[in-house]
Amino acid sequence: MKVKDVMHKGVEWVAPDTTIFDISIMMKKNDIGAVPVGENDKLVGMVTDRDIAIRAFSKGDSAKAVVAKDVMTAGIIFCTENEELDDAVRLMEDRKIRRLPVINKDKRMVGMLSLGDIAQSASHELSGEVISALASHHK
Repeated sequence: MKVKDVMHKGVEWVAPDTTIFDISIMMKKNDIGAVPVGENDKLVGMVTDRDIAIRAFSKGDSAKAVVAKDVMTAGIIFCTENEELDDAVRLMEDRKIRRLPVINKDKRMVGMLSLGDIAQSASHELSGEVISALASHHK
């Protein structure tokens, strides 16, 4: 099974200067927990709901004063749409990633692969494996 058969298609991204207030509205509206950050037509990071909670609000910052580049996880780990799902799952396990941007052959983001996508579409064995690997306690 290919990643493109499982992923969520049509992902939006934000600029590095987008406020976390606007990002949180996007997350609520789309029922998502991560938003890719792009600049000059390239992915440069990812803002997760956890990034907002830990890197911004835990310090008492205002949601309208903090922008994506202040809280995002820099550097993007991604997979390709024609990659085998098993390979993408191994990458998620190795890197402890719960959401993986998906790019096409032109290096354009075309979707997002999440644990939920895997649980809905993959075998019980593969789903259980990735969930077990990612749900392990932090050291």
